[in-house]
Amino acid sequence: MNFNHYSVQNKVTILGGGESGVGAAILAAAQGFEVFLSDSGPISDKYLAILDEREIFFEQGGHSPARILESDLVIKSPGIPDSVPLVRALLDKGTPVISEIEFASRYTNARLIAITGSNGKTTTTLLTYHLLKTAGLQVGLAGNVGDSFAWQVAEQHFDHYVLEVSSFQLDNIDKFRPYISILLNITPDHLDRYGYEFQNYVDSKFNIIRNQTPDDFLIYFDGSDVIKKELEKRAVQPEPVAISIEHEVQAGSYLSGNTLISQIQGRKFEQSFSELPVKGPHNAINALAAISAAMLVGIEENVIQEGMKSFKNAPHRLEEVAVSAGVTYINDSKATNVDSVYYALGSFDKPVILIAGGVDKGNDYDQIRDMVQDKVKGLIILGKKIDKLRDYFSGIVSEIYPTQDIQDAVRKAREWSNPGDIVLLSPACASFDLFKNYEDRGDQFKAAVRSMIGE
Repeated sequence: MNFNHYSVQNKVTILGGGESGVGAAILAAAQGFEVFLSDSGPISDKYLAILDEREIFFEQGGHSPARILESDLVIKSPGIPDSVPLVRALLDKGTPVISEIEFASRYTNARLIAITGSNGKTTTTLLTYHLLKTAGLQVGLAGNVGDSFAWQVAEQHFDHYVLEVSSFQLDNIDKFRPYISILLNITPDHLDRYGYEFQNYVDSKFNIIRNQTPDDFLIYFDGSDVIKKELEKRAVQPEPVAISIEHEVQAGSYLSGNTLISQIQGRKFEQSFSELPVKGPHNAINALAAISAAMLVGIEENVIQEGMKSFKNAPHRLEEVAVSAGVTYINDSKATNVDSVYYALGSFDKPVILIAGGVDKGNDYDQIRDMVQDKVKGLIILGKKIDKLRDYFSGIVSEIYPTQDIQDAVRKAREWSNPGDIVLLSPACASFDLFKNYEDRGDQFKAAVRSMIGE
């Protein structure tokens, strides 16, 4: 494109030409900024067409540092670390570098419900959105799910947004302020991004409450020792709302036997957990968080109950693929860390053949050692690097089989299985050694299962 008309004033550069980057560019243009979008790689045809149609200046296949360093403001993709030389140069120069969620939040008066945690974010976000949507509220879905937050702010009007936010997005906020923040859990993840210092990751997650006031709310899982310890040592402004699956909570939500109970602001909600389409203790936590948020925005109890029953979860999260010869095949490809596998294994009381492996992100398998020893009859390691998993679980699991082929993994699982067993793809690792992403891994697993059983 022709860059000759790029103004010297109010220059906004967007780093990254994916959904969030293009959305930020559209909002920046709508707000009168002079916008330049830069991507070090190729931009998809879909987004190229949108940028051309909106006459937004861009480059792809590399950055132009001199041009970018002249920016007044930079909005960067969450996938770009602050440590890369271009971002470091911007920060050293004093140029504000923010995330799309920060930028979009500056141009909306909607109430924001922001959800973070090492695990369960997507399910909780989708469930919260579903409850508000089915209650008839004007609500948008954004962050790591749905369409770009900034794009929606630019072109739609919602009274509420439900946002799934990652630590990467929270790293680059300034004034971002949720009305309701939800902290589900914090367990070691993405430590390669945080200098292998867990506290750095914890601090990033706690950015979600940084700008909240006493008029706002923090829903948190009090079964997380990490969260409770952090709350004890921090000056917390929002009103805390605890959720528990172990004990009663006076001002919050909890699981009592098989009943979900919420006691918030003088109102009481009850519903049988077995009525819901989501299963397992981790989904009880997710459900309690979503119910708490719905209660706080004033949705009636009977409306919440109906919404809970009609919810359909996203794929790749303890997704039942098939039952064949009495063996149940479960796709949990989204389980890219050890904590996710812990919750997955805790959802079953039958023998498990576990398919795990991929790109290790600094995993500590001590958390699942006892559960694997008790429940897992065979471990299939699916990945290019097998030594860490094999060495750790040798002597804990009687059968271990390494492979780099998903169809081979499924065949071996069938060979080992007996009626009543669970074949569980719950990798504990990223997918990029053998697959495009966790969705591709899950889709290939489902295809392999269905092909094997003749569907």
